Amino acid sequence: MIEGILETALYVDDINAAEAFYGKILGLEKVLRAGNRHAFFRCGLGILLIFNPTETIKPPSSDALPVPPHGATGPGHACFRMSGEAIDRMVEKLNKAGIPIESDFRWSNGARSIYFRDPAGNSLECAEPKLWNIE
Repeated sequence: MIEGILETALYVDDINAAEAFYGKILGLEKVLRAGNRHAFFRCGLGILLIFNPTETIKPPSSDALPVPPHGATGPGHACFRMSGEAIDRMVEKLNKAGIPIESDFRWSNGARSIYFRDPAGNSLECAEPKLWNIE
């Protein structure tokens, strides 16, 4: 039985900009950085994988882990689980950093979501867990 999502991946063309954004602005703890290929961040009980698709599409070398080539083009999406109070604090952080909030609204069940973009154009959302009837 699937218990949840362990990893979520987004693809960026500038690992340095992503590392600054996810680490300094969003405040996620960096777990690992591997050159221009990827940076991984702790996100609650899971891990947010930030990959450079021009690197991850390459087949692994014979001495590397046997992870198949992968990648995506165009903006992706990830939603971060947050309380309403934490969303208020995130709005303040984003405003101070000059990052526009594209949408801030309540769903029909009363859950709040905000949407904004990372430097690579990925659509990011912060939402209350009751959006999906999770408490």
